Amino acid sequence: MGKTLQVAADREFDQSKTVVPAEVARGIYIENPPGAQALKLMHLLISIAGGRMADDVQHELRMADMKAIEGMRNHDRASLRTLFIELRGAVIAYDKSDEKAQIIGGFLDEVRIDYRHEASGDLLLKWWFGRTFRRIAEESNHWAIFDRQTVFALSSKYAILLFQHVASLANLHRVDSKTFTVAELRALLGVPAGKLDRFSNLNTWALKPALAEINQLSRLDLTATPRKVGRTVASVEISWAVKGTGAKATAVRELKSHSVGRKTRRTGTIEGMAAGPVAFPTSGGIGFDTYWLKLKREAGCNMDNSRIADQFRVFCRSKGIGLDARNIGKVFSDYCGQVGRV
Repeated sequence: MGKTLQVAADREFDQSKTVVPAEVARGIYIENPPGAQALKLMHLLISIAGGRMADDVQHELRMADMKAIEGMRNHDRASLRTLFIELRGAVIAYDKSDEKAQIIGGFLDEVRIDYRHEASGDLLLKWWFGRTFRRIAEESNHWAIFDRQTVFALSSKYAILLFQHVASLANLHRVDSKTFTVAELRALLGVPAGKLDRFSNLNTWALKPALAEINQLSRLDLTATPRKVGRTVASVEISWAVKGTGAKATAVRELKSHSVGRKTRRTGTIEGMAAGPVAFPTSGGIGFDTYWLKLKREAGCNMDNSRIADQFRVFCRSKGIGLDARNIGKVFSDYCGQVGRV
């Protein structure tokens, strides 16, 4: 048995973390990767199995238990059927050079959705992992430990695939960057052939949004530096650093905030506020939050970021205004305008 299974077994008590074989986390063997929701389901299935992920046994999960998990609450039989089909279609392919053999298999062998109690709002999910995945897990001596809430909060396939790859490297000694050819980066992000062919499109629609979302929600700060040969981008260096205490607290606060308005807060734009509430942080300052900083600056306020946040929360309590009120952005902007320059 490899070390990964032992680590997974030792951490089965911790429902906030998922231990994944590094070979799977880095996606180096995965072809035809599924979408974001199916990737989240993959992490959940591995987490439930824990140290038994390499065993040829049936694993089970009740829908009621899934609905208690933030980020996995809105599924029904139809949506789960679609996600399991996606996972079943993902291909694990790799070369065993010592045996001069190529291995092609899958993540799942069979899934059974028992809906006999569906009328009462419950389903029983049963699954068997595929032989190829079980062999990788059995032989793995390298692992990645993910914060489950972060993975479930990421909204795009590109962000999840990039995050799980980098997070599996982040704890390696003296490793804080990795360079990918453009072809390798496309494969890592799961970009299908024929889509986002130009690097400018890949950068705009896949890489930059993934970096922004990871930086907003995780303990890591990622940057991407294109490397050119002549006028053509030939490779991209992805570097990362673990956030300081203040930035980590901001990421944790964002994970606890309502997901509605998260993109608006990430991009720092005011457009989209009508789509739903943008919750003001319940504690701490706004020094790392571009959305609230933008509103403050545009209102002409230069008060300390921690002080303005504390005083605004006191103001909202005195007026009976919830920090997740639909118009909380406008309320904060008006308040900053009243405070002005100090």
